[in-house]
Parts: sequence; C-alpha cells; structure tokens
Amino acid sequence: MRISLSHLVGLTVVATTALSAGVGLSQSQYPANLLNQKGNFSRGAAAAMGEPFVGVTTSAGKIGGLFPVRSTGVSTEAIRSAAEAFLATLNTIDLSRTHFAIDDPEWRDWSNVDVGIFPRRGVSLEEMNPEQKAAAWNLIEQSLSAKGLEQTRAIMRTEQTLFELNGEPIRYGEEKYYLTMMGIPSADGPWGWQLDGHHLVINFFVLGDQVVMTPAFWGGEPVTAQSGKYAGNTIMQPEQNLGLALMQSLDRDQQGRATLSSEKTRNYPMAAANADNKVQDYEGIPGADLTSSQRLALLEVIRAYIGNLRDPHAAITMEEIAAHLDNTFFAWIGATEEDAVFYYRIHSPVIMIEFDHQNPVGTLMLNERGVPTRDHIHTVVRTPNGNDYGKDLLAQHLASQAH
Repeated sequence: MRISLSHLVGLTVVATTALSAGVGLSQSQYPANLLNQKGNFSRGAAAAMGEPFVGVTTSAGKIGGLFPVRSTGVSTEAIRSAAEAFLATLNTIDLSRTHFAIDDPEWRDWSNVDVGIFPRRGVSLEEMNPEQKAAAWNLIEQSLSAKGLEQTRAIMRTEQTLFELNGEPIRYGEEKYYLTMMGIPSADGPWGWQLDGHHLVINFFVLGDQVVMTPAFWGGEPVTAQSGKYAGNTIMQPEQNLGLALMQSLDRDQQGRATLSSEKTRNYPMAAANADNKVQDYEGIPGADLTSSQRLALLEVIRAYIGNLRDPHAAITMEEIAAHLDNTFFAWIGATEEDAVFYYRIHSPVIMIEFDHQNPVGTLMLNERGVPTRDHIHTVVRTPNGNDYGKDLLAQHLASQAH
C-alpha cells in the first residue's frame, strides 16, 4: 500500500515538530528488537573477520600478478595533506578510536546497515566540532570527484529523510557517518581512510601515487525524497539507467545469455559487508561477444561507479579495467521495461560491480513489504583477486621492505 503525498507531508511535520520540541532525541532504553539485531550483526562481522582475507575470487581460485606496484605519475599530495590536517584536529580520545595501523582488521569491520544495529569506530560527522568537520570534508573532497562528492552528500541526505519518516534517532540521521584512518599518511608509504555509515561505505587506500577505492558501497532509501528537508533529493539514477540501457541494447540472443532469471522477486545476495572472500563465478555475456557500441556502453556503466574517484586516478582505474574488457561479464536478473526492477553484475578479474533494487526497509509506509522497489538501491564495487583495501599492493610493499 502506498501513502499519499499529503499524508507523507503530515508525517514529516510531526517528525519535525518532535525534533524541535526535543522529543525522541534521547532514547532512554534501547529497543529490544534493535539490540537483538545489533548482536546478530556483531556476530556476523566477527565470524567474517575471523577468516583470513583472500578477496573475491571465482571457484578456479585467485589470480596473481594483476596489481603491480608502480608509479602512476599522478600526485596524491593533496589527499595526504588533507589527511594530516584532519588528524591534527583530533584530541587524544578521538585519536584513540579513529587511528589504526595500516593492516588493522578495522578495514574489514564495516557494514551498509544503520548505526543502530551495527556500531562503528572512529568519530562521526555528528560528533565533530566545526574545525574537525571542515577538515573531514576537505579530505573527502580531495579524494573524490565532484560527482562522487555530490553522491556522498545525497546519500547522507536520504538518512535525514529516513529519520523524518521513522523518527528513530538511534538509527537515522544525515551525519551518522564515521571516519577512521589507517596507517600514517606519507608520500611513499601505505595509508588510507574509511567512511562508514548506512548505505555509504568508502575504503580509500593510498600507496605512493596509487589509489584503490574498494570495497565501496553506494545506495539509499528512499531513492527520491517526496517531502521534508530534502524534498526532491535523488540518488543512483545514472547507475540504474545506464545499466538498463545496456541491457536493452542487447539483441534477443545476447539478452538470453546475459539473463540469469527474468524474475526479480527478492534481494540478491551481494558481495557487501562480511563478503570479502565471496566466491563468485563469471556469469552472463562477456565483453568479447558485445558489439563495439555495446562495449562502449558497458564502459559507461562502469565509469558511473569509478567516476566517483578523483581524476585522473579514475581514468587510470578505467584503463586497467578496459584492458580486461573481453573478459568482463555482464549478468542480469529481472525484466527490461523502462520501470523494471532488476539486479545486474559486471565482473572481470579486476572489477566487480553489483546493482540491486531491494525490498523496502525504512519506507514501508511508502512501498509494499517484501517486494523489490526502485525506491531502495544497493550497489557494491569490489576489486577481485585480493586487492580490496589495497591488500595486494600492501603485501607487495611490506615484502619489499622486509629485504
């Protein structure tokens, strides 16, 4: 059942009134159901991190030699300076929960679910003073493209809408995103940062002038805010529309090869949190069997994700991906009409991208329970064969320092 826009506006007014009156800003008791979910997510994360990191692979095993340590000729100095400036704003208490070793398991301790059911380390934007917040945003701005920065802000705005719709301050809020630092920022050594919160996770690894920005999770709900503080805020449309356009460009035989199922009835099990070691075989149609225009369209879909990274590092990453285009597989679940809900995967030895229309969670007053909707999108970007978090580059670096 869908709620009317006038009713939705009324809900927003109630939520805003509660905020201004101070109602609900402090919950004296943690809801029991959230505590149970919190425990389940904590156990799941602990079990996943208890497994040694391998990376996303196929059943044939890990492919080595894909990620050489090299100079890209593109400076990371501005990112390093921004990281140092952010760390300089932190007091000792904040530093103790924000700064970790370069090989700390904290890299892997992230989730796309809300902070009410999965606690984060680091310091949140919500907690930061104005100086810290400005420095944190400067680090993000120096690391991402203009598109990536706007997408980051837009996803955070969806959290404000979720708060207005649900009124759960333990779970939702546009600044409930936590920043951690790994390693010591330097010109030639390994270091990085992580932004972790609901529907938005960025892992950013730096070694010299090389950058790896995976795993990355981009998503949100509602996809378009119908009312409230950020009415009209919209996310993830290029990723959705370019993927659909690529599928529609395939002929009948090609679509048959790409399609895993024409029915999209549930959430697809993606390589998201706790899935660092997922075994995923190639499925669908390879780039080698696409026409030249379709290959360009495939690259455009990929660029919609990689383009969140700053240029020209994004261009370097795209060159690395294009080198494996013949062996880049495109797989699809769902229909292909203009308003279809669907899942797609792009998968090669050096990139895996997943897009999924999900069941509603925080918009049950707007969307039918248990039915995938365009109003809730999850995407995940991975570097298969062991280089998520820059781990393959880090292992090579550490091995070289041991001699």
